[in-house]
Amino acid sequence: MIQVNKHTLANGLRLVHAQDKSTQMVALNLVYDVGAKDEHPERTGFAHLFEHLMFGGSVNIPDYDEPLQLAGGENNAWTNNDITNYYLTVPRQNVEIGFWLESDRMLGLKFDQRSLEVQREVVMEEFKQRCLNQPYGDVGHLLRPLAYKVHPYQWPTIGKELSHIADATLPQVEEFFYSHYAPNNAVLAVTGNISFEEAVALTEKWFGPIPRRDVAIRNLTPEPIQLEERRLEIERNVPLDTLFMSFHMCDRNNPDYYAYDILSDVLSNGASSRLNQQLVKQHQIFSSIDAYIAGTTDTGLFHIAGKPASGVSLEDAEKAVREELFKLATDVVEEEELEKVKNKFESTQIFGNINYLNVATSLANFELINDAESINTEVSKYRAVTASHLRGVAQKTFTRENSNTLYYKKK
Repeated sequence: MIQVNKHTLANGLRLVHAQDKSTQMVALNLVYDVGAKDEHPERTGFAHLFEHLMFGGSVNIPDYDEPLQLAGGENNAWTNNDITNYYLTVPRQNVEIGFWLESDRMLGLKFDQRSLEVQREVVMEEFKQRCLNQPYGDVGHLLRPLAYKVHPYQWPTIGKELSHIADATLPQVEEFFYSHYAPNNAVLAVTGNISFEEAVALTEKWFGPIPRRDVAIRNLTPEPIQLEERRLEIERNVPLDTLFMSFHMCDRNNPDYYAYDILSDVLSNGASSRLNQQLVKQHQIFSSIDAYIAGTTDTGLFHIAGKPASGVSLEDAEKAVREELFKLATDVVEEEELEKVKNKFESTQIFGNINYLNVATSLANFELINDAESINTEVSKYRAVTASHLRGVAQKTFTRENSNTLYYKKK
């Protein structure tokens, strides 16, 4: 059981804390409630651009990395469609440097044309390498708009088009920052060898003076229920034909979320999972196949992706997958198989929570979507999923009319 402590600043910043005396390090994880879904449809990729701009210098600190490295610390960040997440680790005796650095770039970035151009070039090059010059790199740009017709999950975090980043102006970038990157739109998690009292004092000292901001109101139209099958077939210069399938599923706070996660593990987590046993080893229909959930805050997607074995058509490969999904919708998963999946999740959770940085990331994200204390109840929520619950979820999900299928063919 992790002891979670909380404190909210007058400016709205939420602090969550858990002490770990077994390490000499401290982690700060700052998550902003802004992701690709908050972008204008004609100006996508901004949240990911800010992941880079936030390392380009702030109002009082021209170089973010140097003072942290001199203090023995490390840092990184990631962005998805829902959030932007920044984290650092630093020896406990130098912990105040972490608070100083993170608070100054929340206060304001060094907005100038040169910094924007440098980071814009970096992001554009990443777009080219990941999406344009890599086999199957454009899958997200094909499958997302196939599945989503209204919700902004219809474009990837990196952006819908390269031109959206290329054409980004300094006023647009500044406006996006001050509309989203604010103390009242963030959660700070502090873990490691630091007391709650010290964490509160340093948070008040460095983040307290930052004023609240008028955060853009999120008013997203929910994705309508899909009522008919959607299909797409394309040809690219790739080594192998590949099958991509997705099915609409619930949001992160829905109790069915845990059933979907377990279903993905039943299908493809480990050598003994169903898709690996039946379609790779026994019948040799696929050379490789995977099933996973997107894990998005809003209604997400259950994904299946696989490369058919030599001589197997995409049509036959798809048929085999649908047969396995039909079994989940008609037959109850055996207790032994279900228990194995639950045990694997529980061990992953327990070992993950040994690491103070993992705990910081989890606390910040749980607090943002629901409640930081959820870190202590996740295992029990997975344990509560029954075989009949799994079958019910499979029945309503793995239907033709709820499916999006992409045939990605070798030219």
